[in-house]
Amino acid sequence: MQTKTITYQSSSIFYRIAGQGKPVVLLHGFAEDGDIWQHQIEFLKDHFTVIIPDLPGTGKSDMIAGMSIDGMADVIKEILIIELSKFPLQQVVLIGHSMGGYITLAFAEKYPQLLIGFGLVHSSAFADNEEKKAARLKSIEFIKDKGAYEFLKTTIPGLFLTDAAGLKPPDPNVSVLIEKGKKFTPEAIIAYYQAMITRPDRTEVLKTFKGPILFIIGEHDKAIPFDQSMQQCYLPEQSDVHILQNSAHMGMVEEKDNVNKALLNFIQSTSL
Repeated sequence: MQTKTITYQSSSIFYRIAGQGKPVVLLHGFAEDGDIWQHQIEFLKDHFTVIIPDLPGTGKSDMIAGMSIDGMADVIKEILIIELSKFPLQQVVLIGHSMGGYITLAFAEKYPQLLIGFGLVHSSAFADNEEKKAARLKSIEFIKDKGAYEFLKTTIPGLFLTDAAGLKPPDPNVSVLIEKGKKFTPEAIIAYYQAMITRPDRTEVLKTFKGPILFIIGEHDKAIPFDQSMQQCYLPEQSDVHILQNSAHMGMVEEKDNVNKALLNFIQSTSL
C-alpha cells in the first residue's frame, strides 16, 4: 500500500492507495479515519485501485480553516486531479459513509463528469431538519464543555446494533473507535458538526445524476433512520439498494462480508 500527501490551502492531506484496476475512492465518516474501511480495502484491492483519504482534521490530515462539506469535496477533487491522470477515462467510483456520503453528494453535484457512479453507505441526501440541527448544536456545547473524547465515548456505542435485553456483547469495534477518539481535537469535531448543520438538501443530485447510485442501509440505524433512507432510494434513475438486517450505522464492520459483496457487484457493474 502506498501512502501519499498533498498540500491544500497550506494543509497536509494524507491518503493511501492499494491494488490496481478501476479506481475507487472510499470516504470515511464523522469521527473516523480511513482505517474504518480496513475490511473493504483488503477485499477490494484484489479487484480495483482503492484510494482512501483521511479527511481534513482526521487521522494524519491537517485541519483546514472554515471546513465545509463542499470544501472537503474540493479536497477530494485535488487528490483525483493527481491520481486520475493515470487512468485513460479519468473517472472514478466514489463511496461515502455517513458524513463521507454528504461529501460524496457535494462532489457529485460539483464534479459529475468525474464520476461513473457513487454510493451512500448509511448516509442521506436530505438536509438536517430542525430537530437534528438542535441535537447537533447541543452536542457542540457538550464538546466545548467536556472535550471531544468524552463526547465520543457517549455517542460511538449508539452507532452499533445492540439488543434490548443487553445480552449481546458490545461490538469490539466500539472500543477501537473510542480509543481513536483521543486523537480528535474539539475544534475538528465541532467543525464537522457545523459543516453538517449547514449542508443543503441534495436530493436533486439523486434525481439528476446519470450514473448508477448505490445505497447501503442499516435496518437498525438510529443516525440515518431506515424510513428516511428508503425514501431517497426511489429518486435516482438507477438505484442499487442493499438493506443490512443486522446492522445499525456501521455496516462496514457489523456486516463486512455483505458490504464487501455489495460494493464489489456495484463497482463491477459500472461501465468504464
